[in-house]
Amino acid sequence: MRAPSLTPSVPGAPAPAPLELSASALRWRRLRRNKALLAGGGILLVIVLIALFAPWISPHDPYYQDLAYRTAPPVWYAKGTWLHPLGTDQLGRDYLSRLFYGARISLLIGISVALISGLIGTAMGMAAGYFGGKTDMAVSFLITTRLSMPVILVALATVAIVGGSLWVVILVLGLLKWDRYAVVMRSATQQVRSLEYVAAAQAAGASTWRIVWGEVLPNVVPQLIVIATLEAASAILLEASLSFLGLGVQPPLPSWGLMISEAKAYMFFSFWLIAIPGSALALLIFAINLAGDGLHQLLTPEERA
Repeated sequence: MRAPSLTPSVPGAPAPAPLELSASALRWRRLRRNKALLAGGGILLVIVLIALFAPWISPHDPYYQDLAYRTAPPVWYAKGTWLHPLGTDQLGRDYLSRLFYGARISLLIGISVALISGLIGTAMGMAAGYFGGKTDMAVSFLITTRLSMPVILVALATVAIVGGSLWVVILVLGLLKWDRYAVVMRSATQQVRSLEYVAAAQAAGASTWRIVWGEVLPNVVPQLIVIATLEAASAILLEASLSFLGLGVQPPLPSWGLMISEAKAYMFFSFWLIAIPGSALALLIFAINLAGDGLHQLLTPEERA
């Protein structure tokens, strides 16, 4: 027999408030509802796994040339074979294998450029936002100077003078893409600097390094992560543009931009040579931007509310 309720039932009284969920349950529920992060992160995870396991899942050596199978069509064409599921390029190299290895190059460039430019821009932005005064004026001048120079034109000129290679492209883009980090980190640091826990740490006699590293930086990491995803996608697209113009990654590396550049002479006869790497590049950029938008919704307090 059910025990009687100790709380009297009053007609018209509001229903009792539901039990509050734990912090982990709330995070998991927000993550499940974040369709952009789940979709973008899922696509990005697949591309990352393909890049990591490319030596084991590639059906052929991406550098091996077989002139007897030049511009072989993909398997969905009448003359396509499962020996080369995505066909071959103008030198008879397997397109599926080069596509897998090209994911490695694109991800390497995106991550490396995001790290290099992130270190530079974050240091400059946090210094300007925390110290203010002449430091802020100097950093603002550098940001204005950088924004006055188009990235693609400076990168083209630099790579044309120094010479195109994978590491030159990474270094040039890393030294040019720090401005967005600096602007966002400067604004975020100025907001965090005025909060009470920073004032309490200063009153307790904590060193400047301890305050910046232990109090300010952890609270601007969400903005930093979002900017890193955007800059990684931008760096991959810029590398593809440079490679398409012949000033980026050099042959025989299977860069997606270089694959598009090498196939432009065959676009009217073998359209898949451009469509396949172009679609892969567009899918990667879409996944990174979608994941970045989802991270912004997940990490920003206003969006969580």
